[in-house]
Order: sequence, then structure tokens, then C-alpha cells
Amino acid sequence: MTVRDAITNRLREAFAPESLDVTDESHLHEGHAGHRQGGETHFRVYIVSNAFEGKSRIERHRMINAVLAAELAGPVHALALKAHAPGEG
Repeated sequence: MTVRDAITNRLREAFAPESLDVTDESHLHEGHAGHRQGGETHFRVYIVSNAFEGKSRIERHRMINAVLAAELAGPVHALALKAHAPGEG
């Protein structure tokens, strides 16, 4: 299983999102800190879930970081997040 698949699966299980997009942007960071041959180090996540209703941006990021703790402690160097509740833009 790829790191992207692991991230996707964990987020689906934890947040039952209405919308989820996990993009591997590692190729954009070649030569930068944390980049490894083969990629899977830098990701962008866009997620819409009822779980984020009434939560601040920081609370949402903390929720996601807690779910992805193993990936963040291991292969993932950078994670860009856009987390919204339904109806937010």
C-alpha cells in the first residue's frame, strides 16, 4: 500500500468525509528538505466532513494530525491541509 493510500484510508475511517482528495506533491519538492527518492514525502489534503462542524482551523488540523500520527512520524515530511465542514468554502 502506498503512503497516499494509507492516508486516504485513515482519513476515511476517522472522518467519513463527504469529499476527500489526497495529492502526492513530492515531485514539486525535489532537492528540498525531507524529499526522498521515490517521493511519498509531501502531501496536500482537501477534506470535507461533518466532524469539523463547529471546530476552528487549528482544532481540525490537530484532529487530522492525530489520525495521521504514524505517517507524520515516519514517511511524511510535509502535509498541507484544507479541512472544511459541509457548506463551507
